Amino acid sequence: MSVIDVRDLLKAADQASAVTPVPPPLPLHQADGYAGPAASPPSPHETPNPWLSPVVLAGCVRLAEFCGLFLLGFALHQALLRGVVPLAPRYTAAILAVSLAALGLFQASGSYRIGAFRDLPKTAFKLATGWSIAFLMVAAAMVLGKIADHYSRIWLLGYYATGLGLLLAGRAGLATFVQTQMARGRFDRRTAIVGGGPAAEELIRALDASGNSGIRIVGIFDDRNDARSGSHVAGYPKLGNIDNLVTYARHSPVDLVVFTLPISAEARILQMLAKLSVLPVDIRLSAYATKLRLRPRAYSYLGGVPLLDVFDKPLADWDVILKGLFDRLVGFVLLLALSPVMMTVAVAVKLTSRGPVLFRQKRYGFNNELIEVFKFRSMYVDQCDTSAAKLVTKTDARVTPVGRFIRKTSLDELPQLFNVIRGDLSLVGPRPHALQAKAANTLYDQVVDGYFARHKVKPGITGWAQINGWRGETDTSEKIQRRVEYDLHYIENWSILFDLRILLKTPRALFKTDNAY
Repeated sequence: MSVIDVRDLLKAADQASAVTPVPPPLPLHQADGYAGPAASPPSPHETPNPWLSPVVLAGCVRLAEFCGLFLLGFALHQALLRGVVPLAPRYTAAILAVSLAALGLFQASGSYRIGAFRDLPKTAFKLATGWSIAFLMVAAAMVLGKIADHYSRIWLLGYYATGLGLLLAGRAGLATFVQTQMARGRFDRRTAIVGGGPAAEELIRALDASGNSGIRIVGIFDDRNDARSGSHVAGYPKLGNIDNLVTYARHSPVDLVVFTLPISAEARILQMLAKLSVLPVDIRLSAYATKLRLRPRAYSYLGGVPLLDVFDKPLADWDVILKGLFDRLVGFVLLLALSPVMMTVAVAVKLTSRGPVLFRQKRYGFNNELIEVFKFRSMYVDQCDTSAAKLVTKTDARVTPVGRFIRKTSLDELPQLFNVIRGDLSLVGPRPHALQAKAANTLYDQVVDGYFARHKVKPGITGWAQINGWRGETDTSEKIQRRVEYDLHYIENWSILFDLRILLKTPRALFKTDNAY
């Protein structure tokens, strides 16, 4: 969760912009494979996999090593002692104690960092040391408890030797995998530096000196003109200003933005943060060159470089996996359960008006990507509005009789369960608005400052705004403003329990059809 509320930030930025002029966008340099807004997306081998991050990989390795060591103890007992020594509870306790002690020691030695996965020689020594100490600790407990004679020495020696071999073999395979993935840039945090001059140069040199910071600098973005800021900083190209950074991040992956501006430049920072608040990226303020000194725990670190946290991605690491699995599993169950209803609606649409059953519409998805969502067709085929340029009103002649019913009850949205299973939508999230959707004849993003901040997560079939009554027609600017406020509240307070709460309240909310036409 961010340490700054987006809505408060936008207000502060508006006040700051009243006294500090914002320079026009700078032309983008042809660097890092970026050719401006019309550039093609990055190739697949450069695109990070949101399901596989260093945090997720470390968790998977921990689980795999614990399960492997735990099961190995039982397998060796069956192989060496079956029919001779029964599998008493004391063996289970010893296996559990050794496995947990080893994982704790591996964690303490830093063996679950991405750098340790890559560097097998150094990590092998730490693993051997941790595994040996874990066995010595358990053996000492056996001796002190006067129960050592109750354990087979052959089993203990076999468990130690085989367990060490299993750990080293597994880490050798892991090192090969991680090195291959890192060569493709999969575990790099693609980082944009905001601000030029000596402060940026010092930060970049410090990051380079750290070695294992795990970042890849994509370029420099500075709101000053070329006369005050050179075209390169410490060998990295300047790609433009903050407006250009927003455009860049829409077309090429950016994970982290680091500000090198002094804290005293509050007005400049607020203006830039307000623009960047629409992006699903982590934002940090460099504390490397500042004279302000806080406690070490107040900082996060890239290598040895201290940073102050400003914004975090709404969903990252295990949250992405948890929400993705929730969406697909629950979405598949709902698709099966509601298939009779969907078949009935499909037949009704087909029999009462000519044309296809499904209507496809381009909408904004995660990070403003264009997605195609499915709906049951509710308008006459020759009057369908694919861009939603004209709002549907209460007595709209374009809507069929069946369409009027399914729109009012939101049954026309059920085919979007296919979008959920395909990964374009979530079950719960801000609703995906059509490209030309308007409030009071004005495009949504022109009505609400920071409107696109609602696209920092995947859009959903239902959402916090919808169950609170903000669904349907947006004939006034207040309606879309209130909808965005609820969407931002959802993004800033997301949890699986929050999603469940919204899903459970959705059927009841569908009966409130005052604004749904």
